[in-house]
Amino acid sequence: MAIYRRLFEAYGPQHWWPAEDPFEVMVGAVLTQNTAWSNVERAIARLKADGPLTLSSLLRLSPVELAQRIRPAGYFNVKSKRLLSLCRFLADQPRLEALPTRELRERLLAVHGIGPETADDILLYAFERPVFVIDAYTRRLFSRLGLLDKELAYETLRRAFERALGPQSGLFNEYHALIVHHGKDVCRPRPLCEVCRLADQCRFRAARR
Repeated sequence: MAIYRRLFEAYGPQHWWPAEDPFEVMVGAVLTQNTAWSNVERAIARLKADGPLTLSSLLRLSPVELAQRIRPAGYFNVKSKRLLSLCRFLADQPRLEALPTRELRERLLAVHGIGPETADDILLYAFERPVFVIDAYTRRLFSRLGLLDKELAYETLRRAFERALGPQSGLFNEYHALIVHHGKDVCRPRPLCEVCRLADQCRFRAARR
């Protein structure tokens, strides 16, 4: 929580995930795999070019048509198949919001192309469930601080954060967004330690010095 407070003081509320509705969050969670968010925004804008982005509007598209529209997000043929698999799952599974978090997570992980990080993005940001998202920024930051081994399994790290923070979806949302902001702007692969608000407790910086 001390790290969270420092990041929040540095950057303020992030208002993440930027989307008009939960379905758009889910689409973005698939499109953001292995690409920058700016590319996702361009792809979503193309999906909205002919009207609102809805489950039915995507299901009307063929895989080839969808791939061309999401081309800016990269890996567009792969992501087209994954996105259509998610859409079919959503169409066949009414009342997902009524499911317990564990069962909902299991069902999402069974969808083609939905791995743990993407599933947890959807759970946290679309369904507002208290599931902490572990991504490359989280691994890098907390391993540099000396608080975790970045090679630990995804589930091990997720459970560690959830135990430490308690089940608070609002906190998880803000914390993950702050970590992403810090990882993109400061704690980069080649970090800007001189402007880092966490530099005084960073083992990585101490070792470099």
